[in-house]
Formats: sequence, structure tokens, C-alpha cells
Amino acid sequence: MSIELIGLLTIVLGMMVFFAPVHRAFFIMVVSTLFGAGAAFSLPSLGGASVLVSSLFLVFYCLRIYMAFGEGPLLAAFAPPRAGFWLLVLTLYAVASAFFLPRLLEDATETMTVQRLVGGRSSISLIPLGPSTNNITQAFYALGGLACFGITFSYLRSAGSSERLVNAMLALAGANIAFAVLDVVTYYGGGAHLFDFVRTANYALLTDFEKAGFKRISGTFAEASAFAGYTSVLFAFVASLWLDRVRSPLTGVVAGLLLVLLVLSTSATGMVSLAVVALFLGMRSARWSLGRNPAGRPAFLASVVLVLPLAALFAVIAMPDAVEGMMGYLNEILFSKLDSQSGRERFMWNAVAYQVFLDTWGWGAGLGSARASSYLLVLLSNVGLPGTFLFVVFVSSLLLPRLGANGAELGLDEKAGRACRAGLVAGLAEALASGTVYDLGLLFYVLAAAVVALRVPVREESKAPEAVRGQGKSLAPFRGAGP
Repeated sequence: MSIELIGLLTIVLGMMVFFAPVHRAFFIMVVSTLFGAGAAFSLPSLGGASVLVSSLFLVFYCLRIYMAFGEGPLLAAFAPPRAGFWLLVLTLYAVASAFFLPRLLEDATETMTVQRLVGGRSSISLIPLGPSTNNITQAFYALGGLACFGITFSYLRSAGSSERLVNAMLALAGANIAFAVLDVVTYYGGGAHLFDFVRTANYALLTDFEKAGFKRISGTFAEASAFAGYTSVLFAFVASLWLDRVRSPLTGVVAGLLLVLLVLSTSATGMVSLAVVALFLGMRSARWSLGRNPAGRPAFLASVVLVLPLAALFAVIAMPDAVEGMMGYLNEILFSKLDSQSGRERFMWNAVAYQVFLDTWGWGAGLGSARASSYLLVLLSNVGLPGTFLFVVFVSSLLLPRLGANGAELGLDEKAGRACRAGLVAGLAEALASGTVYDLGLLFYVLAAAVVALRVPVREESKAPEAVRGQGKSLAPFRGAGP
């Protein structure tokens, strides 16, 4: 095992949370998801597979929350008919498929998969279906997502609050903005090597490229598209809070900065996700802005519907050169994507993934056995129709709107839950556009757990005592209560 300096720091932080209020563990867990290219250590026995900072800290996070609150709220996270139940069934099926399907269907088809080479390098190759280390790593990622969901639900239902969730997400958004700015500054200032500290994974690092005259922002991630997908989730969350008038104008400023970074990332994936988020938030705000006591921002919606088209028409008439330059920019990052080498390669991945789905009679090749460039084809080629059906049920149970109060009566819990759902929509849009593996990232499971935890009022008897809530001594949470 080869451990990195950032991995040692993660272990130190993980040990420290056992002597700190339980809320610190949740806060650090959320922020740790930012380091998408930060490997805490690598495993030579699994072909040099990287264990990310967030995955390592997840172990300490789970232990800390479990010691504080026990198994009661954790088991409640997976009680039917909650979304956690469907995630549990999906994960168990996916892990079983990783170990059985590659063996039962060995050589039945050829799949695009990652082959780890000597020296920690890797390549994506077309090989006959069979067991590989990818089945093991993807199974652990799936189990990690399940644990993150259950533990986050346990924390939010026992001692957390929507206010702490909002604080953590705003801090995460601020850190993402700061690292993005540093990425650009160090690139043009000749100090890009300073980011080597947080880019330790053995992925192919595509961080020194320009497109349309702009530096492709990658921040703490391995490439611009990964940064854009992550940033779109944060933008959706913060923009939803702003539309619901939570902490204005702070959320407005943060959402605006995230929007600028999304555009400057020059990522087609980011643009697709942004379009879906804009449509989702626009439709939701239009619905909640109607009535006697409108919520949301009717003036903002009116400006989007009326002012922007008029401004676009004015630009076409008064500034044709600027419009031509903008169209050239959009053509380079969006419309010509399919003609690029990357576009053709990803189209081939999808074609192979669909053929895997057909060759395995709809069962899939097993979790981790196939790679695609769209999450739908990732599901179909890895876990087949059964797994895809379970995933659709899981997501539907998260995104279906809650029946009840009108917009004027929404409290912070409901507004935070709406922001989480907006973030999930952004994450799903990004994954459907270019997702390559089953794992959606730990931030996705944090938001999913928050949706479920904030949806039902917490009973008074289920609340943790003041010591557990972080008001007493730092070691008091070990005496935590059940659900």
C-alpha cells in the first residue's frame, strides 16, 4: 500500500473527530467530497486502485455517527417503503452481480473496461467478459454509498438539522470556488505543480488544456468535465436556496460565481447539466410563484422569460461580431463534440455497452465489468434490467414532490429538501450525459439521505440529548441515543 500525504492528513482528521462534537464529522465528510482526484492511498494488490480521501474519511464518519446514535436510526434509514430500502436492495443486487455474473457469463461477450497496468497506469480496452479487480473496487464503492446514505440519515434524524446541512453545503461551494480560482491563477502564473498535493489519484490528469481561448477549469478534479459535473450539483443546490429566499443575497452571490465557473469550464457535460437544472428550477419556481401568497421569485422568472429573449435579439442586431464569436465558442464546446476524437471514443463505449446488454440477455455483465459514457447504459450493461428498475424506483422515491403545504408555508426543512432534490437532478443529468461508472459519488448519497431525513418531522423522543448534539463534552456523543 502506498499512502499519500493527503491520506495521512485524512487519518489525523478522522482520529480527531472522535474527540470533537459529532457535527464536525458531518461537516468534514461533506467537504471531503470536493477532492475528486485526491487519492489517500493506492492498493497494488488491486492493480494500483486509488482510494479517495472521501472514501477513507467515510470509515471514520461511519464509526463516529454509529457510536453516537447506535443502530436504531441507521436501520430506520432502510425501512420500507423509504428510498433507503430500494437503495439497499439495489446495492445488494449490484454487489451480488459483481461476483457472480462475470463468472456465469464468462466469455459471453466483450466489454470496455479499465485494465490496470504496471506502474499504476491504466487503459480502457475491449476484452472478453470475465472477473476483474474492477468488480471488487466498484462493489466497495457501492457499499460505501449505501453506508454514507444510512449514516447521514442517522445523523440528520438524530442530531443534525437543515441549517447545518445548508452551512456545510455553502462551505463546500465556497471551497470549490476558491480552488477553481487557484487553478486558473496557478496555471497562468506557472505554479500548477502546487495542485499536485490534491491530485494524487492514478487517473489520467487532463488539467493543463485550453479551449476557445479559456483555461479548462478542473479545480481539485482530474478533468474539466468532472469539475463541471460536481459544480453543477452545487449550483443547483445554492440556486434553489436563492429562489426560495434562503440567506439572500449570500446564496445569490455564490450561485452566480458557480454559474460563471460552469461556463468557463468549457465542458459540454456542464452545459447539458446546467440546461436541465435551469429547466427544472424554472418549472418549479413557476408553479410555486402562482397564487395569493407566491413563493420563489416571480420577477426573476419574468426577466428570464421576457428580458433575456429581448436582450438576445438586441445583441444579434447591435453586436453581430460578438454573437458570431459566441456561436463559435458554443460550437467548439458543444456542437462539434461528436466530431471530436473524444466524442467518437465515447460513442464507441456506448455501442459496446448496449451490445453487452443484448449479449447477456438483459442481465448485464456484473457491476464493474463494463464501462460506457451514459449512466443509463452503465446500468444496463452492468446490472441489467433488474438493477435499472431498482435504480429508477429509488430515484423516483426521492424526486417525487411532497404533498402538503403551499409555497408560502415552506419552512427551512422543506426548502433544504428542495435544494437537495435540485442537486440530485443536476447529478443525474450529468451522469446521464457522460457517466462512465456505477458510482455516483458520496455527495449524491449525502443529498439523497438528506431528502429522506428532512421529509418527515422528527419526533421529540427521537432527538438526541444535548450532550449528543455537541453542546457538552466532546466525548459525550459516545453515550448517544437511539432513534
